Amino acid sequence: MFRAGAMTVDTSNWERAREWIRSAIASNELAEGDQLPPESDMQREIGVGRHSLRRAVAALAAEGVLSVEQGRGTFVREPARITYRIGSRTRFRENLLRQGVEPGGDTISAEVVPADCEIAGVLGLAEGADVTRVITRGRADGRPILLTCSFHPYDRFPDLARRRLSRESVTDIYAAHGVTDYARKETALHSRLPQKWEARMLEQPADQPVVVISKIDADPEGFPIGHAESIWSAGRVRFSLDHAEPTGRTRHV
Repeated sequence: MFRAGAMTVDTSNWERAREWIRSAIASNELAEGDQLPPESDMQREIGVGRHSLRRAVAALAAEGVLSVEQGRGTFVREPARITYRIGSRTRFRENLLRQGVEPGGDTISAEVVPADCEIAGVLGLAEGADVTRVITRGRADGRPILLTCSFHPYDRFPDLARRRLSRESVTDIYAAHGVTDYARKETALHSRLPQKWEARMLEQPADQPVVVISKIDADPEGFPIGHAESIWSAGRVRFSLDHAEPTGRTRHV
């Protein structure tokens, strides 16, 4: 078991547990990406109760030192190793492959729905017009990093739902309908806490923030062909805004 150094005697039990974990990380007995030992082992080693230990873990998770992943355990947080570049021609697959990270994901649902007022306005359609709504989860080396809900004009891409369920990329589907190039027309970013189902799908604690990125894609003539909102696990990705591409416009909200 770990020997994390002497404990300060005038601290509360949960603070003592917190400092024990910090010391184990500082001495590299717990390295980045390591899973914490079982609770019973840590309670016995530190000499604290379950409540104190869990309070210490929660405090360190809130500070970003630990990552509590539902269904997997508690880990020493790894630094964000993915840098995601946002520019006018941002592509998920190319972004990850460029860094030696294997992109992946799954389509959760794809269906044709009537456009509400907001979606219709963004896509330049009449309210109630058919749009294809697709919900996907993106992965990096098998680990979930984002959830995306996107909308596309049904009349322009009538087979998009079927092809997305068959795991074809949006870029390939656009190309099949004559859109061989497209650019990001606008991007907006903000952060918030995830909803419970979002945290579950991203395999992260509900008290750790996500970054929400909304975008509009347009064809070469500038007509909107897709609108999407992506929810990114903030602890796993850092974003870089590509100022070398003047056609994309980014707003910080």
